[in-house]
Amino acid sequence: MGKYKANLIKYSAIALVAAGTLALGGCATRMTPAPAEIQAANPDYLIGPGDSINIIVWRNPEVSMSVPVRPDGKITTPLVEDLPASGKTSTELARDIEKALAKFIQQPVVTVVVSSFVGTYGEQIRVIGQAARPQSLPYRRDMSLMDVMIAVGGTTEFAAGNRASLVRVIDGKQQKFNVRIDDLVKDGDISANVPMRPGDVLVIPESYF
Repeated sequence: MGKYKANLIKYSAIALVAAGTLALGGCATRMTPAPAEIQAANPDYLIGPGDSINIIVWRNPEVSMSVPVRPDGKITTPLVEDLPASGKTSTELARDIEKALAKFIQQPVVTVVVSSFVGTYGEQIRVIGQAARPQSLPYRRDMSLMDVMIAVGGTTEFAAGNRASLVRVIDGKQQKFNVRIDDLVKDGDISANVPMRPGDVLVIPESYF
């Protein structure tokens, strides 16, 4: 009987320790870690305000030129005024220009080449907070957290890199994930390097100390 009571007390103590550990672990978890793998982003680049594009009209060099995409998302050429360009692929824009030029040129053949990339807001990655150079970055295929940190010059001395968060829209809903920038940048922990996707917002908070 004495042995039975001793075992009962032993197992009860183990159960209490386990329960306490789970409770503490639950309190310490603030955000879900960022997913290590994500669905591949749309590879088709969408033109955005601030981009520069080369318009090449076959056999018509006089109307072939480089033009900027205005802040309102439109372009203007000598024969085409106020044509919407933002949110379109280069192929889609080329077909639109062909339709507009058809009033002046017989069967125009147009090629559009994007020479300076900014992209639409939905295609950009924004970095705010304690980054050395907070900014918006054009998304590039297979871009990772490491690529973003290199582009913004790392973090400031006041940053709490391991408390950084990644705000991402998934299936129309905004979600927040935890990312470990200090582990990645300062300790070289490659497991902390996560894929980025268009529209991500990286928030780097200031340290409490």
